[in-house]
Amino acid sequence: MSRSRLVGRLGAQARVTVVSAPAGSGKTVLLRSWIGQAGVAGSAAWVPAGRGERDPPRFWLSLLAALRQTDAGSALVRDLTAAPDLDGWVITERLLADLAPLEDRVWLVVDDAHELGPDALRQLELLILRAPPELRFVLATRHDVRLGLHRLRLEGELAEIREPDLRFTVAEARELFAAAGVDLPEVAPLVERTEGWAAGLRLAALSLAGHPDPGRLAADFSGTERTVAEYLLAEVLDRQDEPVRRLLLRTSILERVNGELAGLLTGDSGGERLLADLEAANAFVVALDPGRSWFRYHHLFADLLQLQLRRTEPDQVAGLHRAVARWFAGHGYPVQAIRHAQAALDWDLAARLLADYWPGLYLDGQAAVIHELLGGFPAGARAADAELAAVAAGDELARGSLEAAGQYLALAERASVPEGRAGQAQLLLGMVRLLLARQRGDPAAVAEEARRLQALAEAPEAAQAGLGDELRALALISLGSIEFWVARFEEAGRYLDHGVALARRIGRPYLEFTGLVYAAVIEFWRSFALAVERGRQAAELAERHGWTDEPGAGLASLIVGGVLVWQGQLEEAEPWMQRAERTLRAEAEPASALIIRAHRGLLELARGRDVDALAAFQAADQLAGRLAEPNLMVLTNRSFLVHALVRLGETQRAEQALAGLADQDRDGGVMRISLAALRLAQDDPHAAIAAVAPVLDGSAPVRWPGWLAQAFLLEAIARDALGNPLAAASSLEHALDVAEPDGVLTMFLLHPVPGLLERHARQRTAHAALVADILSLLAGRRSAPPPAGPPLPLEPLSDSELRVLRYLPTNLSGPEIAAELYVSHNTVRTHISHLYAKLGTHTRAEAVARARALGLLAPSPLPGQATRAG
Repeated sequence: MSRSRLVGRLGAQARVTVVSAPAGSGKTVLLRSWIGQAGVAGSAAWVPAGRGERDPPRFWLSLLAALRQTDAGSALVRDLTAAPDLDGWVITERLLADLAPLEDRVWLVVDDAHELGPDALRQLELLILRAPPELRFVLATRHDVRLGLHRLRLEGELAEIREPDLRFTVAEARELFAAAGVDLPEVAPLVERTEGWAAGLRLAALSLAGHPDPGRLAADFSGTERTVAEYLLAEVLDRQDEPVRRLLLRTSILERVNGELAGLLTGDSGGERLLADLEAANAFVVALDPGRSWFRYHHLFADLLQLQLRRTEPDQVAGLHRAVARWFAGHGYPVQAIRHAQAALDWDLAARLLADYWPGLYLDGQAAVIHELLGGFPAGARAADAELAAVAAGDELARGSLEAAGQYLALAERASVPEGRAGQAQLLLGMVRLLLARQRGDPAAVAEEARRLQALAEAPEAAQAGLGDELRALALISLGSIEFWVARFEEAGRYLDHGVALARRIGRPYLEFTGLVYAAVIEFWRSFALAVERGRQAAELAERHGWTDEPGAGLASLIVGGVLVWQGQLEEAEPWMQRAERTLRAEAEPASALIIRAHRGLLELARGRDVDALAAFQAADQLAGRLAEPNLMVLTNRSFLVHALVRLGETQRAEQALAGLADQDRDGGVMRISLAALRLAQDDPHAAIAAVAPVLDGSAPVRWPGWLAQAFLLEAIARDALGNPLAAASSLEHALDVAEPDGVLTMFLLHPVPGLLERHARQRTAHAALVADILSLLAGRRSAPPPAGPPLPLEPLSDSELRVLRYLPTNLSGPEIAAELYVSHNTVRTHISHLYAKLGTHTRAEAVARARALGLLAPSPLPGQATRAG
């Protein structure tokens, strides 16, 4: 129907329009009519925030998809794939950044906004407060939601259409009945009794259609919402013939239904035709796809149908769920299959299905879904079932608890396995053992479990599940990762190349992503260019599939950040380091956490923040104790730690740190380089030269060319101190030879010798441009003003601090921010104080600018697009 008196109000100039009224008031129909009549279809993004969108990530995925359907949004809004552990706050910031250049009017229409949970509402409020001017909002809701819209009302930027506005007039009701084919002599009494409630009038029209005495029936039409619901059952459902009624009741257990499922549950044919007829008749059935093959019921109608099913066929409900579970399992819908088996209380079937499908779900990066499904079992079930215990061990690994994972794995290994399930149980146990060994950094265990898993890949259970190649790829990637940690780079590279290629061929992007991450780590030690290429490939996969919070994504970010650190691009490295630190899970991934901590320390050391660098190296060193076996980063980090002590003048502590090492470690190449730095600090250039001599002659080799460049640089400094300029120039030229291919400049920041470099530049050198770059880098650091405060913390900002940070760009005062977050003003003041300290700032504006520079907040809108953001 055309309700022109309301359509015009929707096109007003207010930034936000709220349509607020009870259920069935015609909100959705009105908004769809407005889009069609006002000619804004190409600039309107429709987002249905139904019950399935209470989870913030699902809501934001729907919102992004809708914006991408608009003319302007298609060019600005980046796509995002559904995945576990998506962060609604991060998505909001990313969307603000995407929309900052918006110049054309776009309407964002959110239907059923009352279904959004508290987090999604706060995130939506943030979007409203900081959106560019050309983005307008239309919100349909059954009741007012907490969005802080009172401020917009005071500023004249809020338009409201409420329940009295939506009430049907007599003329509109007459038009409604005429469209339904109902000839009702007197409409006004019915309008009065229903108070113009659109759903009530529509229900009345449905019941009056075809009735021999519509006037009499209309006179009896009255009641509360409960009466209307009863009426829906008695006068709509009961008026259907038996096949339709049976179909509606039995298929009401489904979130979505098609003809085949309808036939399965009713035993009748023609289900798709009946559903299509009901949808065409607007009988509370909605088509979900253009082909009209999948349908759903109106939520209220579905609730009532389910209630009626339980009343009329209580003994059939479990069997219906069980039949549906088997259908979904056979048609490749494992998650729905397991949920219906749980609804049937058939715990054995649910457990077997989860055990069968867990490998595929894990290899697709579906950790959050697995966790949710495990939560659907009764308390104690996972400990009493061998296969569920194995799945629980994998779930604990994904959530970061190695200890709990080990306990469940032990339970799974001790528990009995039902007849015929031994092969599947061994497959589960093999995968979990391998993943646990990999996260513990245990090379011997990884090698053994990978060998077993490759044998399991040939077993009938793997072939039946179509997982043979997947298990091989997982084994290869795991072997490659562990070979890296023990510095067997060539072997690691071969395993990873094969594993990544296999994962790509069989279409397992999560496995490909994992392999690319480790390939990037390996290339870091061989070629910066290849390391960055692999790291960016992994980061792109993570972004595409929503795995940006995975530890692997952190390692991929670290590789790019680490390359930038070693190349002396310190400010450019900071955002990448921040991304890596956000994924830090020291308990679950001690090896990865160690390398992230160590590179944070190196970045701070290169900045001249030696105290913070030392703290980072010490934190990394503590993580070494959690490894099953030491890896190559343990000594590398201890070498950094000694450097930090030397820079702080703590030469005695540096001596003690070196003395505490085993002889073999102390005599290794990286520790000899640290010893040389210590001896130079002690004014003993002869001892420094002696320390690095085995590194330079190859008897104490180093595995990365950057270390060799540093050894040559320290020898050059020592030769120069001894008054031997020719030997110093030769050593310096060798250092430059090694440093130039990858642009490794940071050791020249760690050991600054501008005078020596300037003299070298005046002599004949093959690296004049590189020397100029180094001198420029040193000059920039010397001339740079001191930092405004302490550096960013070793720990990421807390969740509470991040929530407060996201409100700082707005014009909200401290008490207003407190009200939005439901905390006290003192709590907000404390968080802001911590933010200033951690960001090294003193004012709100400085904190916002610093956070934007680090990628913690979206950039400000383009000039001329000022918003309420500060």
